Amino acid sequence: MGERCGWVGQEDIYVAYHDEEWGVPEFDSRALWEKLVLDGFQAGLSWITILKKRDNFRAAFRDFNPELIATWGEAEVALLLQDSGIVRHRGKIEATIGNARAWLEIETREGFSAFLWDRIDGQPIQNHWQTLAEVPTQTPLSVEISRDLKAKGFRFCGPTIVYAFMQAVGMVNDHLEACPRHTECAKMSL
Repeated sequence: MGERCGWVGQEDIYVAYHDEEWGVPEFDSRALWEKLVLDGFQAGLSWITILKKRDNFRAAFRDFNPELIATWGEAEVALLLQDSGIVRHRGKIEATIGNARAWLEIETREGFSAFLWDRIDGQPIQNHWQTLAEVPTQTPLSVEISRDLKAKGFRFCGPTIVYAFMQAVGMVNDHLEACPRHTECAKMSL
């Protein structure tokens, strides 16, 4: 494989995430919600921290089943605050429960995947960055999606978090042009 995007470290888990997952278009509503929640937990931390704890998050949040999580209350929050395998942040845990409820409303009304992907006609935005310095941390679209998510009751979904999410789920192809994954991900949108 050629030169990977410069943000990828040397750890196997990070390399695998870059090479197999980041930027691959995701259309499953539940999987999209999981990734948005994990990006929210990343706020103030590095992605590698979340990535290393992802399996623990999946166990703690019952495979990110929003129907189940939407029913949780203080007892579940208290249990999660004891779980050293995840990021123990009351606000983020409570936001996940509230976000599950908001997700259910969107999913019932129009589908969470459609709520996101219809904004770009179901086709990833293909960027052609040469350097990491060119890659934005947010865009007008991430500002719009963030605003709309917050209006629906979501939390921990600011424009920067939303843009990182859009990159992760392939709504935008932000692999650098020199990275072999740029072309591979671009082919997935055809």
